[in-house]
This record gives sequence, C-alpha cells and structure tokens, in this order.
Amino acid sequence: MSKQPILVILAAGMGSRYGGLKQIEPIGPGGEIIMDYSLYDAYQAGFRRVVFIIKKEIEQEFDKIIGKRIAKHYSVQYAFQDINDLPDGYNNPEERVKPWGTSHALLAARDIIDAPFCVINADDYYGREAFQIVYDFLVDISEKPAGSKPQYLMVGYQLMKTLSKYGHVARGICEVDLNNKLIHIVERTKIVERDNQAFMTEDDGQTWEELPRESTVSMNFWGFDLSLIDYLKAQFPTFLDQALTENPLKAEFLLPSSIAELIANDTVEVSVKTSHDQWHGVTYKEDKPQVEQEIQKLIDSGVYSSPLWEA
Repeated sequence: MSKQPILVILAAGMGSRYGGLKQIEPIGPGGEIIMDYSLYDAYQAGFRRVVFIIKKEIEQEFDKIIGKRIAKHYSVQYAFQDINDLPDGYNNPEERVKPWGTSHALLAARDIIDAPFCVINADDYYGREAFQIVYDFLVDISEKPAGSKPQYLMVGYQLMKTLSKYGHVARGICEVDLNNKLIHIVERTKIVERDNQAFMTEDDGQTWEELPRESTVSMNFWGFDLSLIDYLKAQFPTFLDQALTENPLKAEFLLPSSIAELIANDTVEVSVKTSHDQWHGVTYKEDKPQVEQEIQKLIDSGVYSSPLWEA
C-alpha cells in the first residue's frame, strides 16, 4: 500500500519575519492564524501527515503554539533548516546570516519525506480548492510505475488575485503551454497594483512594464514525488559553487529556480492547474483588516466554522 501523502510547510523564516512566534497575527475570530486555515483545508482534502520545516531555536515555542494543537488531527514531524547544513567540503561564509532558501529548506527534511508530498508556505492563504487538487494528484502519482519521467504539479493563481494594495510584492511569473505544462518560471521582485492593473519594475521604479492581469503566478504551492529530493541534492553543490563566488552573503537556493532548471534540462514535466480561489496574505500591516474581512465572509458563508475545528 502506498504511503499517505505528506503536507510539508515551509516555516523556517517565521521567527525572523514576525519577531517571535507570539507575534504571529491572528486573522480569524477565534485567534486563528493563516496556517490554521491551510492545515484545516488540507485535512478536508485528505492529508493526515504534516512536516513543519522550522529553525531549531523556535521548536519549543512552535510546538506549544501550533504543533501540539494540530497533533489532534495530524501526525506531526519536524525538520530543522540549519544554515550550516551543507554538502561535504563546503562551509558557510562567516558573515552570512541569511538562510539558503526554500530548496535548502526542503533538503532539511530529506530523511523524513518518504512519500509524495505537497509543499506550501506557512504564511499564505491558498483556499481549499488548491489542497484538493494537489492531494488527488499525489494519490495518483503514487500509483505510477517507476522509470517514467517524473510528473510534478504546480497550483497557480491569477496574478491580480495575489497583489497587495499597499506595496510591491514578489511573484514567480509562469509561462504555460497549451497543454497546461509549465515552460518557464521567473521571479519578479517588485510588482504593484495600479488602477486595477499590474506593473513590474526591474530598475527600482525608473521604468515600469504592465503585466497581463490573467498571468499565472506561482505562490509556492507544489506537488512532488520523492525524485525531487535527489534532484535538489544534486543541484545544491553546483549552486554553492556559483553562489560562494558571486554572492556569498545573499544568494538563495530557491525552489522555483530549481524547478526551472529541471524543466530546461527536460528532466521533469510540471503540470499547472489554476486555483479559482483568492490568495490572501499579510505582506503589509495594512493588509490585515482586508484578510480578516475575507475570512469572516467565508465563515458567514459556511466554508469555515468558528472556532475553526468545531464543525
């Protein structure tokens, strides 16, 4: 029998972004944070195993605030992203304090992940549809014979459903073919909404380029089989060779870039399915009231209970 698909939540940056877990902003009327809704939606889709990738120093606080509470519903495991977790022969630059990125974070769980898995960010609200899409995909690929080209899945979102009205955001802009296969993905670090349109700049605002409203973007919501872990292990030394020479203090081993390389080398195929749900996130403090209102609407319409786990 195939093993239960795993929900992997990238949360190693939470302590630094929020200044300590106790400062995570509740967005639900019962004090729920965004991750609570992701865990609930994933549970409804069928997930029963979760791996939290965190920093070791926040383990006790994270387990107290989130892990023990969720253990009523999930089998919970932890993996710890360590800036010094590098291949043999490599050393972390003395002045570097920034983690090595999302692909490196996944490698922290290389000895735990033993089944097809879904990857999400801890602080993004994705909506229930995305979790059902990925769960069904993971159950399906677990039955496929070995030897064929690995098939991955990205749940995409329409660009205009992922922007903040209060400042710029970074998004992975995707090129998708007529068969809904991912051709390429490129990170755009400064995208803003103006007059209900999207614009990006690559020169700190000197010039702006309009982006199509319906562009598909990656919000780091993926479905993989175990082959990805081996690919990331192989990519990491090559990444480090370049990073330690060109940008040793800030370079990041990022999941979208890893996937783009695998696609370019014709190593894997990545299907893209677009979620119709609205993405939510608190990128800026001014975003919070809007997110709270949208969650309340979902509660009022019966999508969620309040408190969340009491149906």
